[in-house]
Amino acid sequence: MNNNYKLIPTLLVTALLATGCSFIPTLDKPEPPVSTQYPIATAETNAPAADLPWKSFYTDARLQQIIGTALENNRDLRVAVLNIELARAQYDIQGSRLLPEVGAGANASRARSQLTGQYGNSYSVGLSLPSWEIDFWGRVRSLKDQALAQYLATEEGRKGAQISLISSVANTWLGLQADEELLEISRRTLQTREESIKLAKLRFDAGAASELDFRQAQTLTENARATLAQQTRQRDLDINALTLLVGQQVPQELLTSLKGKKLTDLPVLTDVPAGLPSDLLLRRPDIRQAEQSMIAANASIGAARAMFFPNISLTAGAGFANNEISDLFSSGSKYFSIAPSLYLPIFTNGRNQANLEVAQTTKKIAAAQYEKSIQTAFREVSDALVSRRSLVEQLRAQQAQVDAVSAQFKLSDLRYRNGIASYLDLLDSQRTLFTAQQAVVQVRLALVQNQVNLYKVLGGGWSPEDDQAAANQTPLK
Repeated sequence: MNNNYKLIPTLLVTALLATGCSFIPTLDKPEPPVSTQYPIATAETNAPAADLPWKSFYTDARLQQIIGTALENNRDLRVAVLNIELARAQYDIQGSRLLPEVGAGANASRARSQLTGQYGNSYSVGLSLPSWEIDFWGRVRSLKDQALAQYLATEEGRKGAQISLISSVANTWLGLQADEELLEISRRTLQTREESIKLAKLRFDAGAASELDFRQAQTLTENARATLAQQTRQRDLDINALTLLVGQQVPQELLTSLKGKKLTDLPVLTDVPAGLPSDLLLRRPDIRQAEQSMIAANASIGAARAMFFPNISLTAGAGFANNEISDLFSSGSKYFSIAPSLYLPIFTNGRNQANLEVAQTTKKIAAAQYEKSIQTAFREVSDALVSRRSLVEQLRAQQAQVDAVSAQFKLSDLRYRNGIASYLDLLDSQRTLFTAQQAVVQVRLALVQNQVNLYKVLGGGWSPEDDQAAANQTPLK
């Protein structure tokens, strides 16, 4: 009996050593379906934008505070973190199947013997090893590799969620500053037009101007008042959007600090070089997420192939059994059992073949999605670079227009007060100046948001320090 007990670890070690086969095919990653250069040439760099911590890119202390609060409280990001925990638990579950499950059990029964017609008792207690699949063909290990890749893909998804969140918070904050600047322009314009309408009314009452001049001044004044109301609404909507992103009320002192300021008063964002498209393959979380999804799909092929081969499982038990509970633990009550079994699929009505085709097709889909993620990243960076070049030129032209229109307005006002120009010329100058001033703010906002977007599409917002922090929070077994 003692020799039988010694046989258990020997059999388990032999079974574990036999699990080395794998039917996972070699994964050949597709070549990046994009050019090796962006449409606009950029300087190569040894420090990708993704390695620039977000606190180094966003140097405004107020914005840093808001982003930090959002990282702690945003519900979408919280769900992304929980998804990592879920994927890690699923990986642990899959990995646990590589080793046998051992448990303790006890049993008591009473039955009537058909031979003697008498009732008898039976008692047993001991350790048992439920049916354990010996992974000769690597099916369980393939499923473990699949779960690992899915876990890593989920981690990349969490990184992408953080990058998007930081970008959204920054863009909304910049939008709020632009709202305040536009409101200030509208207030000054409304004040100027209210003074003009008073002058037009006095001239009309004195018979020095027609009613048409007065009505035109009145029209422009109400137009400015309507624009002010519209921009006030937009500012309030942007505050609500920022509140949702942050996950709680934004401190009022931070919102108040924007009033009376311009976009040009904000700290300048750090300029980031785009580098080469190959950098994206290493730094963009969505590309790495698609790559891990492709690896997971490839691993599932190994599991599907293993289903065509025999399934070998092992059941064992050891302990004490006796008809008398008082003698249950006596030396003569010891028992041991081991029962290997083999199942060879012969006819499954095409199920195993269909499972293999599903796995192979899923891999092809994942490969196509991986290529699409590369193309999307290339397009987003290219769009940001093209936009940056044109926005710089557009801002220069818009500012020059404001300078010219401001001088035109002063001359028109002077000529009108001296009776040389018509009131229509003055009103036209006012309207053009108002429109040009608003356009400058909007273009400047587009330019700084383009910088934010370029940092985002290059993978900025998740630094190596964040990788280490996340690894400490969710260690992988």
